[in-house]
Amino acid sequence: MIVAEALKKSFRVTTRRTGGFSAFRALLPGSTSQVEAVRSVSFSIAAGEMVAVLGPNGAGKSTTIKMLTGILVPDSGTATTLGLVPWQSRRSVAKRIGVVFGQRTQLWWDLPLSDSLDLVRHMYGVAPQRFAENLATCRELLDLDPFLDRPVRQLSLGQRMRGDLAAALIHDPEILFLDEPTIGLDLVAKARIRDALTHLNQSRGVTVLLTTHDLADVARLCQRVLLIDHGRVVHDGGLEALRTQFGSGCTLVVDLAEPSASDKAHRHDAHETSERGVSPLVVPGATETRSEGNRRWLAFDRREVSASDLIASVASRYPLSDLTLEEPDIETVIAGLYASRTE
Repeated sequence: MIVAEALKKSFRVTTRRTGGFSAFRALLPGSTSQVEAVRSVSFSIAAGEMVAVLGPNGAGKSTTIKMLTGILVPDSGTATTLGLVPWQSRRSVAKRIGVVFGQRTQLWWDLPLSDSLDLVRHMYGVAPQRFAENLATCRELLDLDPFLDRPVRQLSLGQRMRGDLAAALIHDPEILFLDEPTIGLDLVAKARIRDALTHLNQSRGVTVLLTTHDLADVARLCQRVLLIDHGRVVHDGGLEALRTQFGSGCTLVVDLAEPSASDKAHRHDAHETSERGVSPLVVPGATETRSEGNRRWLAFDRREVSASDLIASVASRYPLSDLTLEEPDIETVIAGLYASRTE
C-alpha cells in the first residue's frame, strides 16, 4: 500500500538579525540555512496494517506524511502510495486516501457539519446512496447526531475532530493518514475515535498510518511502530521490541526473609550502611537503589546480565520470601529517547 525509499526533504530557514534598532531589523536581510527534516526514510506498509509513527517534535513525522500524500515533493528518494507516485498523481491518490491533520480542519467554518459533509460528497463524486450509507456508519461510530446540524465554529475540539474524521471517510478511502488525530481531546473523545478506527480496520480492511505523541493510541490501535529520530527510522517493530531495544534498564524487587545468619554474614561485605542502619544488598551486576524494611529494589541492565542469572545470584546470597521483575513502561522508554535526543 505504501513504499518509501530513501526519502529526503530539507527546508530553507531564515533567521532575523539581532541587535540594533528594532525598526531597522525588519528591513535587513536575515541569514538563511538549510534544515534537513527527513534524511533517509525507508519503509513499506502492507494492506490492512495499522502503523504508528513516533518521534519527538521536529523528527520528521509530519513531513514524511505530507510526502506520502503528495502535499510535499521530496528532494530525493521515491515513494508510492497505492502504486502511484503521490506528488505526480495527486488527484488519483486523493480520491483513494483519507487525511486528517489534528491541528487543521477540512470542514467549512460557518456551515453546519451536515452541509460540510455533503460538500465533501460532491468533491469526491460519491453516489447519493453510498453517501447515505457511509454517513449512517459515521453517525453511529462517531456519535455525530447531537451536533450534526450545528455550525462547525460552534463545535468543541472533540466534536470537530470526529467531524473531520467523518469527512475523511465519506469516500471510502483505502488508506487513512492521521496526523495527531487525538491531540487535545478528552478521554471520552479519544476512546470514541479509537473505537471507530479499530472498527474500520477490522470490518473494511482500511490501512491506517498515524503520527501521535499519545502512547495510549499506539497501544490500543497499532501492532507496529516506526520510530523516527533526526529524520531517520531508528526502529521498526512492535512496542515490546521497542522496549527491548531501548529500555534495557530493569528493576528486580526482592522481599527478604527474616534476617538470618546468612543474611548477617553477607552484611559484612557491604561498605555502606543506609540511614536506617541496614546494609545494602551486594549482588554482581546490580545496584540497590531503594529499601523499605525487608523489601529492596535492585537496578540492572539486561544487556549486561539476564534477569534469570540475577535472580539466581540473589537467591544464592540472601534468603528470599518473594521477588518481582519490573520492566520500564513504554512511556519511560520513549521519554528517555526524547531526552537523549535533546541532549
